Amino acid sequence: MCIFTAVFHDAIPMRVLLSQVKIVDPRHHTLSAPCDILIVNGYIDRIADRIDDETAERIELPHAHVSPGWIDLFADFGDPGFERKEDVRSGCAAAAAGGFTEVCLVPNTIPVIQSKAEIDYLLHKSRELPVTIRPLGAISKDLEGKALAELYDLYAHGAVAFSDGWQPVQSAALLLKALEYVRAFDGTIIQLPDHQSLSTHGLMHEGIHSVRLGMPGIPAISELIQVQRDMELARYAASRIHFTGISTRQAIEAIARAKQEGLQVSCSITAYHLALTDACLEDYDTNLKVIPPLRSQEDVDALKEAVAAGIIDAFATHHRPQDIESKQLEFEYAAPGMIGMESFFGIMNRELATIDLLDKIAMLTTRPRSLLGLPEVEIAVGKEANLTIFDPDKEWTFEEKHIRSRSHQTPFIGQRLKGFVYGIFAKHQLVLHSSSPE
Repeated sequence: MCIFTAVFHDAIPMRVLLSQVKIVDPRHHTLSAPCDILIVNGYIDRIADRIDDETAERIELPHAHVSPGWIDLFADFGDPGFERKEDVRSGCAAAAAGGFTEVCLVPNTIPVIQSKAEIDYLLHKSRELPVTIRPLGAISKDLEGKALAELYDLYAHGAVAFSDGWQPVQSAALLLKALEYVRAFDGTIIQLPDHQSLSTHGLMHEGIHSVRLGMPGIPAISELIQVQRDMELARYAASRIHFTGISTRQAIEAIARAKQEGLQVSCSITAYHLALTDACLEDYDTNLKVIPPLRSQEDVDALKEAVAAGIIDAFATHHRPQDIESKQLEFEYAAPGMIGMESFFGIMNRELATIDLLDKIAMLTTRPRSLLGLPEVEIAVGKEANLTIFDPDKEWTFEEKHIRSRSHQTPFIGQRLKGFVYGIFAKHQLVLHSSSPE
């Protein structure tokens, strides 16, 4: 088996032959029989049952499936300003290892992503890397929630949507202005569902476990109120809003009703909100401190039911690297966030084992691209290759050797996952895992 290291190659193979792979095509809801895909100079040259080409670099991987490249709707590379935690290069390496060919980056950097200069910085720094950066432009200047950033200028220079990232807009008046403004160019506002007046001092989900552990709670209603308020603003503005990191049954039910009413509302969930609950915090593991917090088992069950019902539109990793100094503290003082790219598919696929593979891949490909107004990715002759290569059935143990992020702050090390990502082919580059799934 030919395995390249998970780094970015200076010498790009001009002819690559993916041997006996199954094509997962959410656009046509089909899963092909095993076939060969020949890629020449970054473009798909042939797709056939068998292709004999001795000049091509033949890639043979057990039970390999190929889908359009995955896109992550909400991630943090900390660059510029927090490169000690992550930078564009290490973040893109983590993304490639997780199967993502495109990543939407939050604007919570120093300086904030709020002008052409910051967008140009990200695009230039990632230009030679195989992962495409999709900047999320700030909604408010300096993320202060007081005055609108230059939204149209951000859009014109490459922002695919607008968000204040980890600091969701609290001012109803400002958010309404943003929703009305982006409607002119069919833009999307992305909000983290967190009403901070109710969650400011909370450390974990408010419930029986927060009482037993003696930690201030973040009530489910803090998410519900934010979602309900913002949906009403979107209704008034006749504009689009997306909620990322939805974590409670009440919020899901509110979104489901809004969709039935025809509102332009969508939502995404993380893998860790599917796999973990507030009961997991019994040992005060700071890797479990996230925003929105880990919720109850009832909420986790509701998320899974919502995926099955088609209420959840997409996935987002909420990859938020922290250095060890930010986590080896008392729970109260530890920074929120965990890494989420390299283990994402294995966790999500394990937790949603009963969901059809095509539906899960659609939530990583066609649906998020549609939400952002991005061009569809086709696996067809003559099209540029933008592919994720994976085995959906492989069970493996997630270990530190699989991590490409600068940060190793995750509670999933040592866990058995289902579904292994071999790598990606994107921007004329092949990146495959150097580490065995075992």
